[in-house]
Amino acid sequence: QVQLVESGGGLVRPGGSLRLSCAASISTLFSMYTMSWYRQAPGKQRELVARITSGSSTKYGDSVKGRFTISRDNAKSTVYLQMDSLKPEDTAMYYCSAAWVNYDYWGQGTQVTVSS
Repeated sequence: QVQLVESGGGLVRPGGSLRLSCAASISTLFSMYTMSWYRQAPGKQRELVARITSGSSTKYGDSVKGRFTISRDNAKSTVYLQMDSLKPEDTAMYYCSAAWVNYDYWGQGTQVTVSS
């Protein structure tokens, strides 16, 4: 069973930065997976934050373009989300997902709270 473990969330002031990590228990096939970060705020639908393919092509949600950067380290089976210029509206539970062919896995999430 594949496990995804997110870390790096916390409380940060507006304008601050956080770096989320998602470590996957996928070894040799990790590079084949499309890795994504989603977020869900209370009372709102889950939305795509960022995605990186096996070829390292990236896609970002409109609300985070220019502020967030997704990257991956295939040797460590880890995907990162660098979040800069954080805003209160970025407050949400952030989830990591891994997808390949008909495989689709999700982590438990890490809370990000942006508040002064």
